[in-house]
Amino acid sequence: MWVRTRATVAGGVVLILVAVIAIWLVVRQVGDNLKFPLTARKCTVQADGRVALDADQMANAATIAAIGAKRGMPERAVVVALATAYQESGLRNLAAGDRDSVGLFQQRPSQGWGTPTQIRDPRYAANRFYAALKKVRGWEEMRVTDAAQRVQRSAFPEAYQKWADDSEVLSRALLGDASGAVTCTVGRTPAMHGAAAAAQLTRNLVLDWGLKGTDPTDPTGLAVTPSDQRDGWRYAHWLVSHAQDHGVKRVRFGALEWTAKNGEWSQVGGDPASRVVAEVFSEG
Repeated sequence: MWVRTRATVAGGVVLILVAVIAIWLVVRQVGDNLKFPLTARKCTVQADGRVALDADQMANAATIAAIGAKRGMPERAVVVALATAYQESGLRNLAAGDRDSVGLFQQRPSQGWGTPTQIRDPRYAANRFYAALKKVRGWEEMRVTDAAQRVQRSAFPEAYQKWADDSEVLSRALLGDASGAVTCTVGRTPAMHGAAAAAQLTRNLVLDWGLKGTDPTDPTGLAVTPSDQRDGWRYAHWLVSHAQDHGVKRVRFGALEWTAKNGEWSQVGGDPASRVVAEVFSEG
């Protein structure tokens, strides 16, 4: 009887282990496709489709898109980069992952991607990804998942494709192909206020987009004169995407204005602005 009981217990343990492994494989393959809790989704992107993200994901997506545009990469490259970061990290700048993987793209220091500190910098990580993608011959004609796989060498080469549609929506909005397409709600306690917020916002806008001549000393916010409407919406959507972590209170471009209070774009009176104007929360 004791032998039979031990055998039964051992058999149960084996079945549990098999089930756990099976669940892990399913989650690794499709788990990222499960929707995040709606309460955590503070940003919505609508551009011939709809995507909902939380504030951290939105900020990271905006930086990935900006770095691609800054490098002169086509929109297709931004789609591939966003789909890759979606799959690898859920658009989160992770401190760790499988083996020594780090950051948005789960790049590995041991594979020559850089130091852990470098890879945790979203701009560095995005630049390295785009540089590697550019070296893939014929990537422009590949499926999103095939182009991503040529860079990442993942054990799940088909996994990137499920993020292609959402990444196309994000790229259209973040590259300025839609007006008032990014909306975010900001909590009562934004990460930064006042002059510090304005200075950091200006610095990061310059770093992401490579802008010149932006005044970093305005304690209330910033103003940028875009070369055309598309660039204007690129910067406006970037500012809204970074509203929570940079203390952005208001963004205006053209005849539309976004406010943290409402979290939406609305028509404003007066002459349409030719500049993108952002205001940060004041001190206190």
